[in-house]
Amino acid sequence: MQVSLRARMAALVTVTAVALVGCGGSPEAGTAGDTAAETITVSHAQGSTQVPVNPQRVVTFDMASLDTLDALGVESVKGVPQKSVPKYLQKYAGEGYTNVGTLFEPDYEALPALQPDLIIVAGRSSAAYQELAKNFTVIDLTADSTTFSDSLSKNVNTLAQIFDKRAEADRALADLSGRIDAVKTSFADAGKGLFLMTSGGELTAYGPGSRFDLVHSVFGIEPAVPNIKHEAQHGEAVSFEFVAQADPDWLFVLDRDAATGEAGKSAEQVLDNALVARSKAWQQKQVVYLDPQAWYIVASGLTATGTMVGQFENALKA
Repeated sequence: MQVSLRARMAALVTVTAVALVGCGGSPEAGTAGDTAAETITVSHAQGSTQVPVNPQRVVTFDMASLDTLDALGVESVKGVPQKSVPKYLQKYAGEGYTNVGTLFEPDYEALPALQPDLIIVAGRSSAAYQELAKNFTVIDLTADSTTFSDSLSKNVNTLAQIFDKRAEADRALADLSGRIDAVKTSFADAGKGLFLMTSGGELTAYGPGSRFDLVHSVFGIEPAVPNIKHEAQHGEAVSFEFVAQADPDWLFVLDRDAATGEAGKSAEQVLDNALVARSKAWQQKQVVYLDPQAWYIVASGLTATGTMVGQFENALKA
């Protein structure tokens, strides 16, 4: 499995190292004091960009990339949207780092003072790519939720190439791959599952092909309802009767309000309903409340993915 994973990573990421001659083409430019500026060409969601190797001043609007950079031991991050930093990465919300806006809107006044040599956007911040790219080196590492494993491998490998962390990335991805295979095997005969998100006391269901497709395509859970309607990042609004009729063996529940800090009923309170209580999942105590920051705010990244896998590992041990 590890060999195939590395092969897939190599095929997915087009990252070609090139050496650029520094300072110009005149004879005087080649003095002993000059050094070549090494870059790599990175293919990403909005094109290809030449990026310096081991950039020292990095801004990331993508929490998945922040997660991965931290896991790989990269210490070059200088700016992040600090209000959205997950708890396990709280050091980046401290005074040693600059708040550069929100996940959706960069603070264009704060960025020039930082003089970043690389900015990373993805997902929520991807709309800002064109404006940011006018003045900075920017890459878009938006993940594809319908090909979660491949997309994770591609983005981790891209960052590993930029920051010379390929060995660390290979080890981390191989470990995750082995754990995921074990989870998929364990759930093969565990029954059907339904993914629900709660928000404002309401229920939304997600199925195959949705933003939470990995429950089915990666972890191998057979969907209790295979034809759930969804559009872009939105699932299908459903009722408690829907849950009772679907009668899943497993309920995987994400509390959106907990992820975003909104006040209101918790997922546990929302699901404490007589109709939901009829389901096999409720009666067999097979309701898994998913880590809201890993699943909703970060959504991928090495540490967050490890957390996701761990919740499925622990679900069968309970």
